[in-house]
Amino acid sequence: MIKTYFYQHSDESMHHDVDLNQVGSLLADERNLLWVDLFDWQPRDLQWIGRIFSFHALAIEDCIYDSPRSKVDRYDGYDFFELHALRYNEDSDPEINSEELNVFLGKNYVVTVHKNPIGSIGRIADVSRKTPHYMTKGPDYLLYAIVDGITDTYFPIIERISARIDELEVEIYEHPALAITEEFLSLKRTIVLMRRVIDPQRRIFSTVGTGTRYTFEVHKDNVPYYMDLTDHLERVSDSIDVFRDLVSSALDTYSSYGTAKTNEAIRVLTIITTLTATLTLITGVMGMNVPLPFQKTWWSTLIVVAVMVGLSVWMLRMFRKQNWI
Repeated sequence: MIKTYFYQHSDESMHHDVDLNQVGSLLADERNLLWVDLFDWQPRDLQWIGRIFSFHALAIEDCIYDSPRSKVDRYDGYDFFELHALRYNEDSDPEINSEELNVFLGKNYVVTVHKNPIGSIGRIADVSRKTPHYMTKGPDYLLYAIVDGITDTYFPIIERISARIDELEVEIYEHPALAITEEFLSLKRTIVLMRRVIDPQRRIFSTVGTGTRYTFEVHKDNVPYYMDLTDHLERVSDSIDVFRDLVSSALDTYSSYGTAKTNEAIRVLTIITTLTATLTLITGVMGMNVPLPFQKTWWSTLIVVAVMVGLSVWMLRMFRKQNWI
């Protein structure tokens, strides 16, 4: 499926489903802007677009084969971006997946390539059907709007992960017998994938506004937008670092708490074993078939019972004095 959105600067009008075979005349005015969106595409569709815009074969190949890492490559006349959106479903396995978005950024055109729906692109497309709001400030602003929309979807995921960590920290102490290790490991996998997606994207845009040469060209009027985008990505990256430390710390606490509970149970069982073993020794000696003095008198039984009770009380007091119980 190929959707086109064309902004004509001369009369500030929007056109849709334009003939891409006329791309040369459409882009003759550098102030015009053409956005081509490929969704649920087939390789032949991508190759056709590649021939129209003269995209490099390696860039087309990068679109066909998913890459887990974001990047930007500069070609003659355009920049090629590999970016990623995130899909989060706490009840699925895995609970988080990345959706690759490829972007070709030209002098006055943008081509986006993605297999599945991406919310930010859908919202911008809906607006662009009615008004040229996203199309009047150049292709780099349209790229900013798309990436900023993707970045905004990270924050609800961050909030949910924060809430889950709080819930697990409470659950450690309220329900220590529950097997929650798998929940911790699932969270760690989610955080690792988010970090793998977000950190490269943060580095792509981090040079904007720093005085160094940009990875790609940005109009000076659009620099503040990219600085704001970088700030959002930095906040997400910082939150992920904090969550990674919290999950590791909580997992260590859970492991230590479980070990302490096990040691306490072993200590109680050891005390019980010590008591019963001592009493068993006494009863075993008195119950032997070898005749012992006063063994058959009634008061010998009272003495044995008294000795057993006395030893038990004495041992319990000694255990308590040593803070074993």
